[in-house]
Amino acid sequence: MTRTSKLTVLVLAAAMAAMTVGPADAADGRVGQRETVCAQDLFVRVTAPHGAWMGTLYRGQTFLVEQGGGDWVYGFAYGDINRRGWVQNGWFC
Repeated sequence: MTRTSKLTVLVLAAAMAAMTVGPADAADGRVGQRETVCAQDLFVRVTAPHGAWMGTLYRGQTFLVEQGGGDWVYGFAYGDINRRGWVQNGWFC
């Protein structure tokens, strides 16, 4: 492998790593804050954590945290959903 090829591989790997958001890069939601979703997608549940699926929030969309502090938070999902529901905590910017 040439030096140019190695450099290209390293640059592409760094770019892919920068685009990938994981739990270490994301933060918990704060009550009273309209948080931005950092995950690629975040399922919104209707009545309870692990409950029936209502829709999906995508990276860059927002969620107003109204209750929470644990593994799940309750609030208003903006974007295509525009309804209240539960989302898994820890996936906000």
